[in-house]
Amino acid sequence: MHDTSRLRLHRLLLQDFRSYATLDYSFCDSIIVVAGANGTGKTNLLEAISLLSPGRGLRAAKGHELVRHGSAANQGWFVAGHFEAPAGPVTIGSGAEAGSDRRQFRLDGQTIRSQSELSRRLALLWLTPQMDRLFQESAGGRRRFLDRLVWSLEPGHAREVSAHDAAMTQRNRLLAEGRHEQRWLAALEDTMARHAVAAVAGRRATVARLNQTLEAGLVGHFPSARLSLLCPISDALQEKPALAVEEALRSHLSADRARDAAAGGARQGAHRTDLQMNLLPQGIPAALCSTGEQKALLVSIILAQAALVSAHRGFAPLLLLDEVAAHLDPGRREALFEGLAALPAQCFLTGTEAAPFTPLHGRAQFLAAIPGGLVPITDLPVPA
Repeated sequence: MHDTSRLRLHRLLLQDFRSYATLDYSFCDSIIVVAGANGTGKTNLLEAISLLSPGRGLRAAKGHELVRHGSAANQGWFVAGHFEAPAGPVTIGSGAEAGSDRRQFRLDGQTIRSQSELSRRLALLWLTPQMDRLFQESAGGRRRFLDRLVWSLEPGHAREVSAHDAAMTQRNRLLAEGRHEQRWLAALEDTMARHAVAAVAGRRATVARLNQTLEAGLVGHFPSARLSLLCPISDALQEKPALAVEEALRSHLSADRARDAAAGGARQGAHRTDLQMNLLPQGIPAALCSTGEQKALLVSIILAQAALVSAHRGFAPLLLLDEVAAHLDPGRREALFEGLAALPAQCFLTGTEAAPFTPLHGRAQFLAAIPGGLVPITDLPVPA
């Protein structure tokens, strides 16, 4: 019987994607563990699943980078997922033609124009080892991490960010070319202002809800966190109505044209948001925490967000956790497994060995990654 409260990927098909010539595999459990040596395609598998949602996937790769090396010159790549979703079965496809960075999407066989249509059907969250660097790198990575959280909660957020960025790109190009066409620039700045305020408002709402969920202690043995936005637009929204903030931003963008032309980009907008994370109860900035604490902090945020999405949207997101057990001590690893088992979410876990995941014996589908494919693991030791 179809469970209307659950989102499940039950079949994945790949064609000339990364290290996979072809793959057609079915998943039969809520937790899927994929173990294998480095280079066997574990992360490629998670990336393929991530590309069924809005955005550029967990590696933010360009389309031409996704084609299998050695595939026929006229071949592109293709990924398809068959899901059991709250609204009923749905098939989502994504791919690109050879040499193209332009991805195309299909929903139940029909081409779609807006990625926001995907956001309404499913939600995905992921953690990768590269995300451990979020705390030391530029604001862009943290902002993309935050937007992924917002998309999982509010499907329309992707449209707001995309519209803002498209208008900003056009404005940057006009200014760089010295084309000071007042009406056109004013129209683009109006679009930027409206969508910037809407995007930042969505980020503010998600951060507030997430903080409430974290404070409620729903993540078990994982540390709690406090999130905050470093963003002039967010600060303004705390003091003024949204329409007043839009009007002020339009004025600032107009006044900044000469400065932005010289700098090569807009000084103000939704692209200037940064996310700050502090470890509680001490309030230590995440950048100053140990590697293990940072990993635990990210896991805590993802588990809290999954619980929040489940409560808000009526179904939990798919979780893609790449090498998540690394840097977690045995106690927190056990807490992670218990937390995942308690969530009404399907989760894909990867690791170089299956042994660390043995506590999930009987509760997960165990697969071995081999070059270009997957095979069941049948000799997993039963935990004592």
